[in-house]
Amino acid sequence: MKKQLISSGSPYEKSIGFSRALKVGGTIHVSGTAPISPDGSAACPGDAYGQAKRCLEIIRAALEEGGGSLEQVVRTRIYVTDRAVWEEVARAHGEVFSDIRPTSTLVIVKGFVDPDWLVEIEAECLTG
Repeated sequence: MKKQLISSGSPYEKSIGFSRALKVGGTIHVSGTAPISPDGSAACPGDAYGQAKRCLEIIRAALEEGGGSLEQVVRTRIYVTDRAVWEEVARAHGEVFSDIRPTSTLVIVKGFVDPDWLVEIEAECLTG
């Protein structure tokens, strides 16, 4: 089956050996997406809502490059580092997915590669 690798330009993709997203058949799998600014720094330091919005922007771009859309997302996984921020992250997720309503999981984790990241989001999309 044909695979399409989708890159966001993250400096971690090549060094770790992963793709932002991978399209196999009609499914796009989006890796854990951190709030990385175009310059490689953490976006919106200290702002969980802003970081979640940035993650979702990166996910949207990856899906569109693979021929998908946010409306076709069937599952998300949300990881946060602090229980106190989950509602802000959920608010950003809800602004995008309240009508789409994919299955979703929210997990509190100990930390991420960059300590300034408060959230990472994964997504799965069915394009047809």
